[in-house]
Amino acid sequence: MALTRINIGPVHPSTHGVIHLVVDIDGDTIADVEPHIGFLHRGVEKLTETRMYMQNPPYMEKLDYIAPMSYNEAYVAAVESAMGIEVKERAQYIRVILLELQRIASHLLSVGLLCNDLGQMFTGFMWTFKDRDLVLDLLQEAAGSRMFYVNMRLGGLNRDLPPDFADHANETLNYLEKRVTEYENYIEKSPIFTERMKGVGFMSPEEAKNLGVTGPVLRGSGVDYDVRKNNPYYVYEKLHFSTKVLHEGDNFARYKVRMLEMKESIRLVRTALRMLPDGDALGMPVKLRSPNPVNRIATVNRELPRGEVYMYLVADPQKPYRLSMRSPNFINLAALKHITRGQRIADLFAIMGSLDLVMGCVDR
Repeated sequence: MALTRINIGPVHPSTHGVIHLVVDIDGDTIADVEPHIGFLHRGVEKLTETRMYMQNPPYMEKLDYIAPMSYNEAYVAAVESAMGIEVKERAQYIRVILLELQRIASHLLSVGLLCNDLGQMFTGFMWTFKDRDLVLDLLQEAAGSRMFYVNMRLGGLNRDLPPDFADHANETLNYLEKRVTEYENYIEKSPIFTERMKGVGFMSPEEAKNLGVTGPVLRGSGVDYDVRKNNPYYVYEKLHFSTKVLHEGDNFARYKVRMLEMKESIRLVRTALRMLPDGDALGMPVKLRSPNPVNRIATVNRELPRGEVYMYLVADPQKPYRLSMRSPNFINLAALKHITRGQRIADLFAIMGSLDLVMGCVDR
């Protein structure tokens, strides 16, 4: 069999971030894909060893720049575990509210970019990008910034929610709930979208588990696993979180899981706002000197918008001795080689879009 080798990237406009793909094709059928990564590598894990504990959150937020608060919270939670610091009850509710708003903003951009990747659906991208701006307004109200927040503090937050936040949030959520249904009606009635998504990029439950994928990619293959349900943290148990799982295992299922998760996140934020207790939510002020660790080794896993992150922290006084992270995007990208074999070259970018990759997280 005579194969043709083509290079895609690292600056190809249809790729997600900076990545180089070496693709072997037989006619227009993919025989193999070899991802080349490292173009955004900044050595964040090693860099944390040279900084005090609370000097590191700004670096964490640059890893997944679509959902920066998620990585920030996971790192601070690992430090809290090492220091033996308990998060205040009100702060736990607010963290869940902010993380779920961040998830909605992330999934909105994911769906919009997927529409853009498929072509002929730029309207979907413009709709989701505009509505995502409303969620960023809420995060700005709560944290003071629209992108890099650095609002987590040991034991709580940098600031409490403003007095009128609940009213603004519920108004935005009521609007978004209707819009998500409108997205589905528009996107799923498009023959271009359905033909390029259904039955494409199939991954069985056994393959998903063997490949180690997480997040919507895993749940789109019928595996009922979500850290918020299987290893709940903060107040997710009190909010009666429901995992969203589909069994088709294709591009469309991975897209649909994210749509369902946006609806569930809307419900979670509403419930958390309604149950939000009184009290203090502020954490410790940022100081170069942190409390000495009570646990030498701390581990934390969290459900980020793109899947599970696992943080392994070896704690020294004042700064980490070692920090290692299992990145959801790195693992999900590794599955690309497997699920693209036998697919058409035109479907490569639809499959990549369904994985929802952020290369800063891959190249951490």
